[in-house]
Amino acid sequence: MPSQAGPPSAAARHLRPWLEALLTAAVPLLLMAALAALGLWLAGADALPGGAFPSVVAATVLMGLGVPVRLDGTAAFVAEAQGGIEAMPLSVTLLGALATAHLFLRPLRLRAVATPAELAARAGRTALLWLLLLVLLRLPASHSFEVPTGDPLLDDLGAAFGAAPTVGFRTALLPTLGIGLLWLAGVLLLTLLASRRAPLPPALLRHRSAVQPAAHAVLTLLLLYVALAALAGLVTAVVAGHPRTTFAVLLLALPNLAWLALGIGLGGSWHGSAPTDIGLPMPPALAEVLRVPSGQETTLDLNSLAAQDSAAWLLAALAAVALLLTGYGAARRTAPGTRPWQYAAHLAAALAVAVLLLGLVTRISAALGLSLLGFEAAGGGVSLTPDLLRTVLLAALWGALAGLLGGFAVTRRK
Repeated sequence: MPSQAGPPSAAARHLRPWLEALLTAAVPLLLMAALAALGLWLAGADALPGGAFPSVVAATVLMGLGVPVRLDGTAAFVAEAQGGIEAMPLSVTLLGALATAHLFLRPLRLRAVATPAELAARAGRTALLWLLLLVLLRLPASHSFEVPTGDPLLDDLGAAFGAAPTVGFRTALLPTLGIGLLWLAGVLLLTLLASRRAPLPPALLRHRSAVQPAAHAVLTLLLLYVALAALAGLVTAVVAGHPRTTFAVLLLALPNLAWLALGIGLGGSWHGSAPTDIGLPMPPALAEVLRVPSGQETTLDLNSLAAQDSAAWLLAALAAVALLLTGYGAARRTAPGTRPWQYAAHLAAALAVAVLLLGLVTRISAALGLSLLGFEAAGGGVSLTPDLLRTVLLAALWGALAGLLGGFAVTRRK
């Protein structure tokens, strides 16, 4: 008779949680690197001098976690370049977050409850391996190469004096580990709050009905906006041409545009400028609003966008419809007996927190200045900063209204 496999050995039982943690930590980073590489290749980053492409991919993955990249360099003691990039390629971020959430919950998918010690142990093992992988990822995330000033005279002077500007990018170790760990903790926390299948400690199960429906509904709203933006991007690639650069935007910064549209549709505003060509296409109305002289800022909101293209008012209509559906969806999953004001409060809080996070992750600060012998030779940059107070307050009001209407609709249907 064929022998039957016995129970796993003690060594296998101890090894399995570590293998699960390794998959949870490693697979998202690999997926993020693959997506970043494809997007950067479409954007033409493979043509960067000095074989910089792998380093740019590694730096882009770290930027997807929120890690800032520092730009600096010198040339023959007479030239100095300074700058930095603080921007999140949110397509890369979103893929990593979804993969992390799935892999963390997969071993627990058949469980209804989990003890705090078990969840803490799983998170701790994942975090430890995650930090080790970030240390390894940071090693190739630096490079240096010569850049032209854009001024032929200054380029000739730099070559004559051996002062051709050499610019490098790098990341610091402590911010990489600290911000990377904060990113992982935030993803795991949101996973437990928003997932309907996440096992929780018994003491927290009774609070699930107050948090999970609204959190899940808002997460669905955010993913819906990404899906709609992807559809619009595909149509743009076919109709408007330039498919390569359009797909580069989709693979690197699709949620950046999608969630910016959501915030603007809610009535929120951002301040910033993009006086120079950033190398990737953006919606024409958005580009026109942000194109102001260097050193100046403009306000990005519904009014300024509509001044360039009246179709921008559709963002408000889309937000209204999407939020009504979100309110109804949240109310349907809320436990019976919930009062109308509770529907409103739950969704207002969930949407306010979500928009606060969106405001933080859609911030952009990218600048590079080059001085030669004390004279400013080149400069410029892109900046985008949210008006958090206004945007979050409006999101809370929208959420309260949508939650209230959704609660009334569900109550009347019952």
